[in-house]
Order: sequence, then C-alpha cells, then structure tokens
Amino acid sequence: MTESSYFMPPEWALHKATWLSWPHRLETWPGNFGPIPAVFVEIISWLSSSEEVHINVLDEAMEREVSALLRNSRHHEIQLERIFLHRIPTNDTWCRDHGPNFVFRRTAGRVEKIIVNWDYNAWGEKYKPYDEDRAVPERIASLQQLDIVSPGMVLEGGSIDVNGKGLLLTSEACLLNPNRNPSLTREDIERELGRYLGIEKVLWLGDGIVGDDTDGHVDDMARFVNETTIVIALEENPSDENYAALQENYQRLQSYTDLSGNPLKVLKLPMPSPVCFNGDRLPASYANFYIANTVVLVPTYRCSQDLIALEILQKCFPGRNVVGIDCSDLVWGLGAIHCLTHEEPELYQR
Repeated sequence: MTESSYFMPPEWALHKATWLSWPHRLETWPGNFGPIPAVFVEIISWLSSSEEVHINVLDEAMEREVSALLRNSRHHEIQLERIFLHRIPTNDTWCRDHGPNFVFRRTAGRVEKIIVNWDYNAWGEKYKPYDEDRAVPERIASLQQLDIVSPGMVLEGGSIDVNGKGLLLTSEACLLNPNRNPSLTREDIERELGRYLGIEKVLWLGDGIVGDDTDGHVDDMARFVNETTIVIALEENPSDENYAALQENYQRLQSYTDLSGNPLKVLKLPMPSPVCFNGDRLPASYANFYIANTVVLVPTYRCSQDLIALEILQKCFPGRNVVGIDCSDLVWGLGAIHCLTHEEPELYQR
C-alpha cells in the first residue's frame, strides 16, 4: 500500500476562502447578543475584499436573514459575489474549533486537498449539545467532495499554530488536559500531529490567559507571523493576573529553535487593558488576529494599547492591510476574530 504524507500550510499561505458559522446561540453572549451580527458583517465585509467567504447557517430562514444583512451592509469593502451561504447547522459560532482542518495529502507524487476531521468535544464537554458542531467537517467535505480522514484525537483549531516548515505551537494546559485525550501521552499527541499535519517539532507553552474557557488555546497567546518569527502577548504589569503565565511562556519561546537549531525571533505584543463582564475577566488578546490574503483582522478593545498592537502587526505583515475590529462586545462570548474564522488554502506545491 502506498504511504501518504500530510502537510498543513501556515495561515499566511494563499487562501481559497475563509469559513465562518453565523452566530445564533444567545447564551454565548448573555444579555448582549444584539451587537454581534453587526460585528460579523464587518468582519465578513473585510474578508470578502480578500477572498471567498463561506458561512454556515442553520436553515432557510437564517439564510434569508443573513443575506438581507449583507445586502444592506454599508461597508464599502463588501463584495457580495464572493460570499456563499450553506445550510450546515451548528450549535455555536466558533468555526476555528469545529470547522474543517484543510491539509494537503501527497500520495505517490499526487497532491490533493483533504479535510482532517479531528474529534470535537466542546472544549472538554463544557457546552452541550455539540453534535451539530462535531458534524461540520464531514458536511463540508461532502459539500466540496473532498476526502476526509478521522484520526480519532480531540483537537481544536485554536489550540495549534503552524509555520509551514515543520514547527507547531501549542500549550500543555490545553492539549495535555485530561478532558481532551486522557489516554494519550505527550509523545502520542506529538506523533499524531506529525502524522496528519506534517509537524516535525512541537513548541510547548504552559498556561493560557485568564478567562479562556478553552483551557489555554495558543491563539490567545502566541502566533507565527512568518516561518521564523513568533509574536507573543505579554503582560508587563506584575500585579496583573496574566503576568506570570505570559512571562513564563515568553521565556520558553526564547529558548526554542527551528529544525536547524537556529533561535526563533520573538516579538512582544502588548495585552489590552482588562475587559470584564459581570466582574469576570474576559480573554481579550491581540494575538487572536486572523491572516487573510490581503488583510489581517485584529481585535481591538477601546484602549490605548490598540494602536500599539496594530502598528506591531502591520510591520509583521507589510504586504497586507492590518485592520482593527472593535471586539469589546464580541469577546463577551469568550472569543474573538481568530476563534470565528477558519482558512481554506488554495492547493499549492510545498
């Protein structure tokens, strides 16, 4: 039997599209769902200026509602001909985690795009039901007539970040949490990441930021911005509850190297001023940005650090337009822009 190899491209590689799931669960934003559809329209408008946008909706009624919102959008960036709605029901909106992980499979010199269907358990059985979310990758694979491979390991998209050259960033707090894969060791997990994503080295961070109900997703902490550079959210105030964990992660990153043994470049990204809801700290972070073909969408939080973060990220992506999106309301749902989006790459040769 011919062996296949798999490769997950980095987020900055050319996209065919971005996938999202339209928000509808009121409990995700308790008492504050009202502003959320408008934030989605703004995000979708910018994305449509860059690439196709595919949106999962519950049914025909939601399809009509979303179509009307998009048609009536006043955002000049919106390109309706690039936006496609699909009746693929979901339990919640976090497409980064329940959406399809597109990878390339090489078999006997032939390269094809497929979907790796990681298992999904709503961040350790925290929110039920999640059966519709769990079925999303299979439904999209059927829609696009793509092969699908199911490793049988729980993995959310927000828990990993890759550089396209064999490195993967993740956190011990999430991937080693017994509520995900209690029967798998660190070595088992690394082996599965290597097998299905083409990873040769895993860079492990420790704990995540306060308020993160995902048990420490890396996309709230540290991200590759190119093959050799990582930005990390860093809290400089020793009295802040995020200080110790983020400083410890920064120290780890400074000790890590690429596959050739060269140190990685590590850039500091500020943390925003604390964002709270009913007295609880929310997981607000500038690291939850999303890289599209021509734009980089960055969450902002109505504080002085917003401009600093945007300037840092614009220098990281000189060929793209870095755009701030006010996520002060969105983060009440415990996520921001990267949590909502999932890239579909164009097929290309590694």
